[in-house]
Amino acid sequence: MHIASALSHIAAETEHHGNVALETLPYGVVAIAVFGVLALIAASYRNVANRHADPAPHTDEQPSAQQ
Repeated sequence: MHIASALSHIAAETEHHGNVALETLPYGVVAIAVFGVLALIAASYRNVANRHADPAPHTDEQPSAQQ
């Protein structure tokens, strides 16, 4: 009967807890904040390849005067 008394003791302890969802809510808030910051960092790297690419050759140059 040791197992039965242990289970009843565990069941009695769990009754005194509050709302488990409210107790773990700060973990979710922190996780959303961290992923939001990481998303902003990732979004800041958009279009970087175009900014650092070689410029396109100019097509509006004057033709040379030598013929």
